[in-house]
Amino acid sequence: MKEIYFNHDGNIDDLVSYLLLLLAPDIKLIGVSAIDADGYVDPAVEVCRKMTDRFNLRGDQIEIAKSNSRAVNQFPEEWRKAAYSFDFLPLLNQSGKMITKMAEKPAHLDMVEKIMAASQPVTLVMTGPLTDLARALETNPKIADNIEKLYWMGGALDGHGNVIQVNADGTQDWNTFWDPFALERVLQSNIPIQIVGLESSEELPLTDEIRMHWASLREYPAADLVAQGYCLLVNPPTKSVQLYFWDVLTIISVLYPEVILESKKHQIKVITEGLAAGRMEDDPNGREINLVTKADKKLFFKKFDELLLRSK
Repeated sequence: MKEIYFNHDGNIDDLVSYLLLLLAPDIKLIGVSAIDADGYVDPAVEVCRKMTDRFNLRGDQIEIAKSNSRAVNQFPEEWRKAAYSFDFLPLLNQSGKMITKMAEKPAHLDMVEKIMAASQPVTLVMTGPLTDLARALETNPKIADNIEKLYWMGGALDGHGNVIQVNADGTQDWNTFWDPFALERVLQSNIPIQIVGLESSEELPLTDEIRMHWASLREYPAADLVAQGYCLLVNPPTKSVQLYFWDVLTIISVLYPEVILESKKHQIKVITEGLAAGRMEDDPNGREINLVTKADKKLFFKKFDELLLRSK
């Protein structure tokens, strides 16, 4: 049974990803934490506490850690607000109380504590910036020896990023741009890394058909919550800002590795300065990672549904 520590940055995809981890069979969540990046951290932590109260099917002993890490480059405010809206969804507030506790330590120290105390090497899953892991490694480098593998959603190796602002050239992903130095530190470790980059889930866009499918499953509380959550995101008609299931693919690849049809090993480095800060590049002297390049679309949505339907 996998022991998983999950660190995320609080937007809709991250919160849905946590929901799927709560619903999944045959794993154990040893820790969960949120960082103040793509979503405001305070409502993100509250959402996780409320979802744990409502959907912790396995009965894992979970507390939610709040990160005190700070950005080099902060996400756009209009993106980050979605965490507040999600926190007010009726299904999460029906009981009128929160039972799941916050962890006493900030996320990077909680990560160290939980990983070092684990009974076996930990599967570390991160769907936001890598800053808490980088800080954890600085605090106690020995945690790298107790991490079986890091599954991370972040980066792009095809040169097409999602950062559009004056201090960036557009080749980087936001999870690396938030703190390029964190990725640099993690690449110096010996932790095996599998990456779902921006290019990894191009066959998995969020569509109106998928929204309508979730609407047909409203009798299942988790499906209803997911449908309402994604309603908070407007799916633009332009391909350059199309929304994909980046974070969810990361989670499902952990739970069901057979969903990944193709992946490719790369040796990479990250640029940390200038307009290209946060850009990942191939480098013959770089750190080896495994980049997901193709997923089984049919199986992905089949497993997505199976997890949601466990909530009835």
